[in-house]
Amino acid sequence: MVNVTSLTRPLNRMKETPLTLPLPSLIHRIGGERVKQAKALALEFHCELKRVRRSRHWQLIGLPDGLIQFHEAIQQQEDESFGYLVKKLEESLRDLNVPRESVEAKLERIITEQPNVTLTELMRLTDCSMSQARRARFDAEIL
Repeated sequence: MVNVTSLTRPLNRMKETPLTLPLPSLIHRIGGERVKQAKALALEFHCELKRVRRSRHWQLIGLPDGLIQFHEAIQQQEDESFGYLVKKLEESLRDLNVPRESVEAKLERIITEQPNVTLTELMRLTDCSMSQARRARFDAEIL
């Protein structure tokens, strides 16, 4: 019998590698209140917006999926003062070549690489719902 955890270890390592995006002089550019709002919003997507030691520079730390979701959420803010943050996130994500893979594509890739993966593992690796994982498994069995 194949050990599923040994098969998922490379994917977990890739997925669990947090990225750090530099945000120089963030408070000076968008203001203290906006930074507080951005910090709270970043936490919703399991990202951390914090100062670099005691300097005026800031950094955003998070997993690629969380960073992409945070970027999309910050774009939807109606306040124009977030423009600097949006621009820096776009540049950093483009420079790091963060893959923008849909949940369905991730599910399909994982199932083809690891046919014996459980539904629970699929849900944990892709943050999808049980019905999405079942549907992906069903579609993979048809092929």
